Amino acid sequence: MTNREKYNEAFMDSLDVKEEELEGLEYESIPAWDSVGHMTLVDAIETAFDISLETDDVVGLNSYKEGINILKKYDITIE
Repeated sequence: MTNREKYNEAFMDSLDVKEEELEGLEYESIPAWDSVGHMTLVDAIETAFDISLETDDVVGLNSYKEGINILKKYDITIE
């Protein structure tokens, strides 16, 4: 499984969205991405990539695209 597939799966499973909905997805843009959904998503991303996000990164994860930028800090490239 590619990093993109893992990343997308974390979003799709945590927020119950389809792959075509991911681009442009932002925090609180759908009911599922509330504070509880956010922590579920964070856990899914951490599990998928075997990392622990720093608090600033958890707070900064406010969109699908920003998550890709955050993962770069952990040497994870999403292509």
